[in-house]
Parts: sequence; structure tokens; C-alpha cells
Amino acid sequence: MKKATTTPSNRNAQALLEKHRSPVPFHEVRTRFLGNIATPAMSVAPLQVIKNLWGGELPAFDSIDEVNELLDALVQGLWNDLTRHQKRGQPFRLTRMPAEPTAANLGRHGLVRIQELDGFIEGLFNGEDAIDLPERAHEAVRHLAELRAMMAGICELVSRDPVADDRNQLDITFRHLRELTRIMETEIHEAVLSCTRARRQMLDGIFTEKPTVH
Repeated sequence: MKKATTTPSNRNAQALLEKHRSPVPFHEVRTRFLGNIATPAMSVAPLQVIKNLWGGELPAFDSIDEVNELLDALVQGLWNDLTRHQKRGQPFRLTRMPAEPTAANLGRHGLVRIQELDGFIEGLFNGEDAIDLPERAHEAVRHLAELRAMMAGICELVSRDPVADDRNQLDITFRHLRELTRIMETEIHEAVLSCTRARRQMLDGIFTEKPTVH
């Protein structure tokens, strides 16, 4: 599997997540962080988000330098890099996958997309069962749920026939996957933009309210 991007922040964060045996794969960490950045919830704490990757507590470290190295890579590096996707001209891109149309790649492709979508929704909801989203973000979440179901269907299909070798059918399925990936990226980006606008409007309203005279 190819890396999502080649930025130093991504490479460094991915290496440290692997070093400290993060149960959450890097591609899912990216989308979870993006969802946390976009969420309308005002109580997001990056440190707790990072702890949650290991079930609520940071992993064991040999030194304080290792702690600082990990936090710097994930917050100052990856998290800050992902904030640029709050701009219209900086759309988010999902992890690039192997293009060779094989059954194994098809199953892997479906699984990675499921994990990425799950990560984004988990981050967006910020641990809540329900959240008040702006209309366009709500619509995007609904579309992403439908796309996730499609990816689950692909994974189920491959599990039933893991050595499928109909090259023509695989070529067609991979073309559809590429189109579905573009739709996922569009819906994720629209959700991020919608939440960003809503949060900015809410903050503007707070700061422009006139104080009550007693």
C-alpha cells in the first residue's frame, strides 16, 4: 500500500505510530484526526484524541524524549498539517491504493476505505452518540454511510471468493472503486467545510454579542 502523501509530517507520524504499535492504522488515524478537527464540538483535546488511539492511555515509553517525539509528530506535525483541509482549495485525499486489479487488492482496498470512513465519523462525533451537524455535513455523513455499506459488500464478496480471477470483472470493479473513492473524498471535504463554516459563525456570534447591562 502506498502512503497517503509524502509529506515529512506524514512519514514521521506513520513511523512513530508503527514503532509504538498503535492499534489504529495510520490511514485511519489521518481521517480520525480530520474528523476531530472538523467537529462542531468545542471540547476536542488533541492529547486525549491521541491517548484514545491506545485505548485511553499513552503507550509505555523509555524516556520523556520519546513522549515528546510522538506528541510533536502527531500534534505539531500530522494534526497541524491536516488543518489545511478546512479550506476549499485544499481537499483531503484518501490513501492511495495498489492499482493492480487482483482479488487481494480488492479486499484490501475495501477494508482500508471502511477504516478511513469509520475514523472520520468517529472523529467528527467526538465520542458522542449523536451530534448536531449543519445540513450539508449531515447529508455528507449519510452519503458516507451508504458508501461504507458498499465497501463492506466488497469485503464480503472477496471473503466468499478470495481467489477470484475474472480479470475483466476485476477491471470493472476497480474502475468503480476509483469513482467511489472520489465521491468519498468529495463528501468528506464538504463535511469539513460545512462544519468549519458553522463553527466560525458560532464563534463570531459569541464574540460579537453585546454584554448584558445590569
